[in-house]
Amino acid sequence: MADFTSGFWDWYIIVPTLLGIVWLVVLVTRFSRGSKTAPGEPVETMGHIWDGDLEEYNNPLPRWWLNLFYITLVFAVVYLALYPGLGSFKGLLGWTEVSQYQEEMALAEETYGPIFARFQNQPLSQVAQDGDALQMGERLFVTYCATCHGSDARGARGFPNLRDSEWLYGADAEAIEHSIAQGRNGVMPAWGAALGEAGVVQMAEYVLSLSGREHDRGQAASAKQKYVTMCAACHGEDGAGNTALGAPALNNRVWLYGGSLTAIRDSIRVGRNGVMPAHQEFLGDAKVHLLSAYVLSLQDR
Repeated sequence: MADFTSGFWDWYIIVPTLLGIVWLVVLVTRFSRGSKTAPGEPVETMGHIWDGDLEEYNNPLPRWWLNLFYITLVFAVVYLALYPGLGSFKGLLGWTEVSQYQEEMALAEETYGPIFARFQNQPLSQVAQDGDALQMGERLFVTYCATCHGSDARGARGFPNLRDSEWLYGADAEAIEHSIAQGRNGVMPAWGAALGEAGVVQMAEYVLSLSGREHDRGQAASAKQKYVTMCAACHGEDGAGNTALGAPALNNRVWLYGGSLTAIRDSIRVGRNGVMPAHQEFLGDAKVHLLSAYVLSLQDR
């Protein structure tokens, strides 16, 4: 059944494609001849008249135009013979986009691999002081990281600022390289159902109190015990956070998703899900090492 289905779709592509080319040849040949008239006789018209005396003659198409059309058709036939285009037929050259990608990557590895490998076995702290390494790391950052973290690495709503001293999983070299290589998955569970809307409002006021911001003391006091029960395991009783879990500190004024009262209530009510994709598989160890060194260097700039 699988072979029949595969064969059907192959012919579903092959037959209309080839018939289309044949039909175009016939069509161009048939309608390029025009009317045959003896010398001195009036040329046959198509019966279309504009502005009273402007008629459309049935003359053959210019030879140069026809030749271009035939060249295009021949090119199409040659292309379909050499390259994929007719169902699962791979073409006489055996070209595929995968093989081209692999060849280009192999050439790039041969050309640039030794340059990246020169820094791979050096400690990140040492690489982060090397000007050449930082230039390469910056180019990698702009290519793979700037879309989320910004070209200046100062982040955006939901994407961490990499230039400050607040790091969800730690700011040491090992933690940074792990984040880039393996990625991170941060989950803040939704507490709206467990707390109720009144509880969400109270908890938001208590969170504001942890960083010394203006808040409703009565509402905050009502949420203190609930915070200890539901939130302290991740964020700590004093709101200092936990880098082992990626739980942010709540006792400062750095907010990944915004520090407004509305944003805090939303975080408590519906939760948050942050994903940092893993880059090791497609960048490789050497590039991850350089990129990590660049990110580590941003803390000093």
